[in-house]
Amino acid sequence: MNAIQEEGQLLRIIIGESNKHERMPLYEWIVRQARSRGLAGATVLRGIQGFGANSLIHTTKILRLSEDLPVVVEIIDSAEKIEAFLQAIDYAITEGIVTVEKAWVRMYRASGKKTTAGGDAS
Repeated sequence: MNAIQEEGQLLRIIIGESNKHERMPLYEWIVRQARSRGLAGATVLRGIQGFGANSLIHTTKILRLSEDLPVVVEIIDSAEKIEAFLQAIDYAITEGIVTVEKAWVRMYRASGKKTTAGGDAS
């Protein structure tokens, strides 16, 4: 995407896996919103352990707490696009933490090949 210059911003949204918006996992809703608004890309990472403002430890080691593991959504784009995106989704994030930091984009490449869900080029 040509919108990303050498200097961009990294948006990091840390929420619980069980957080929902419009009956959809919040992380999935955020990624769909990012795509529909033309952001460069988004990645969702599932944590194996963490705690938030309530100080409850969520971990894969304890079965009953493993249902609400930390999830991190990372999005990199220009400062303007990140700010506009944050304003558009702010209302949906009722708990969690959101950070923005400078990011130096060294490469942003696409092969132009379409892939299937399994990752095979077609």
